[in-house]
Amino acid sequence: MTLQSKLALLSGSGKAPLLTGITRGVEKESLRVEPEGHLAKTPHPETLGSALTHPSITTDYSEALLEFITAPSSSIDEVLDELDEIHRFTYQQIDSELLWVSSMPCQLGDDSSIPVGKYGSSNIGKMKQIYRVGLGHRYGRLMQTIAGIHYNFSVPDALWEELQTNSGDNGSLQDFKTDGYFALIRNFRRYSWLLLYLLGAAPAVCKSFVRGRDHQLQPVGDDSHSLYTPYATSLRMGDLGYQSNAQSSLTVCYNDLEQYVRTLSSALKRPYPAYDKIGLKDEKGNYKQLNTALLQIENEFYSSIRPKRTAHAGETPLTALVDGGVEYVEVRCIDLNPLLPCGIDAPTIRFLDTFLLFCLLQDSPETNNAEYARIPENVIRTVYQGRDPDVMLLRGEEEIALRDWGTSLLEAMSPVAELLDAAHQSDNYRDVLTQMRGRLADDQTTPAATLLQEMVDRQETYYSMAMRKTCEHRQYFNDRPLTDDSIAKYQQLARQSQQQQAELEASDSLSFEEFLNAY
Repeated sequence: MTLQSKLALLSGSGKAPLLTGITRGVEKESLRVEPEGHLAKTPHPETLGSALTHPSITTDYSEALLEFITAPSSSIDEVLDELDEIHRFTYQQIDSELLWVSSMPCQLGDDSSIPVGKYGSSNIGKMKQIYRVGLGHRYGRLMQTIAGIHYNFSVPDALWEELQTNSGDNGSLQDFKTDGYFALIRNFRRYSWLLLYLLGAAPAVCKSFVRGRDHQLQPVGDDSHSLYTPYATSLRMGDLGYQSNAQSSLTVCYNDLEQYVRTLSSALKRPYPAYDKIGLKDEKGNYKQLNTALLQIENEFYSSIRPKRTAHAGETPLTALVDGGVEYVEVRCIDLNPLLPCGIDAPTIRFLDTFLLFCLLQDSPETNNAEYARIPENVIRTVYQGRDPDVMLLRGEEEIALRDWGTSLLEAMSPVAELLDAAHQSDNYRDVLTQMRGRLADDQTTPAATLLQEMVDRQETYYSMAMRKTCEHRQYFNDRPLTDDSIAKYQQLARQSQQQQAELEASDSLSFEEFLNAY
């Protein structure tokens, strides 16, 4: 089926629930920092509950790197209201500390000043901590202080059933869904540079972040404390961010589930000499990493998007995918937008939904070796030069201007936006496409350029700009205290999570070594 035929099918009478049933969820990371902007050294606040078992408030790499998780919902307002509520509750629990609003950190010391997340004495809690210790040894802890937004997206089974029936496919619905989500992922990777241009909000960094590292950044004017490139979009997604020389040798195939699982499984078993040199344990017998393979666990593979399925207790992410197929996709390349209190807003979500639905419905040929090479090159060009009017990207065997390619993609998305508007009886999706066309036409309207211009106009460093926004957003949340019922809800969740952690710790029947061998 062509894109046009799929759009016609989904625009038929009575088909609106297929689109209003799109489900999304947000995972938003924020560093806890001291009033002066230094990374907080305090443990994860006990009043926030257990970072191991709490459904909404956890930590990522560091004790100081909070992660807020919303429940999946078909309502954008519900997602954003929950995210807002979590912020308001958290601010009531962290005293004078602040939630850093930028993806790139500031005021960092050396690796030893960055506390690794702790998850208690259960086997799974120890594993989570040792995995993070291993990340620190492999890549350095500085890289692990980067924050971002993960966007989880799925469409209802009824939509898949409609597409399958009209495609003539006679296989299982789950296999059809899995193939469809992998088609989405392939298109997403082809076009993800567009998200970096339109939504990128990390055009500058504090010099403390690149201490001792080679880089191509330059001072912002006379400010030697802030580094950038003049046309940068999302430095977080470049070679200063979640990149790894070790993983650059790993080509993960997204053409189908079998090849995806096979290539990742191989990396989980492949010995890697540099990690072997680190060693498994120190002289006191403490683990330095979970193993010496190229990847300790599946989640170590840094990717802009992942196929996902909710794993049951004791089940690995790959096992869950093999057994049940793809349930949703997780988009991982979205910067925190310091211009927004929650880092994301409704127009951004509507654009992501439009973009992802387009990627799902658009024809998606399998990726070959040449395209696997082009995709990261287009990302790097967009990261460092994306707002340059003359920047060119690789499309097939030819080069094309980023703005020309981006414009054609937005035009191709227009019928998708109209379809979503018809289902929701709104103009919101068309309006956000108009806004994005404006950002393509004038790079000064992008979040990255807006932040840089504020720095110039106010004569601010990256630190002072981010600190000002951080304080403004704290005031925004603190000016709207939660109701007693909402406070009670989060207090109950905290207590329940602590009880769940205690039960896990009490129920372990295997030694940690036995647990790890069986994992």
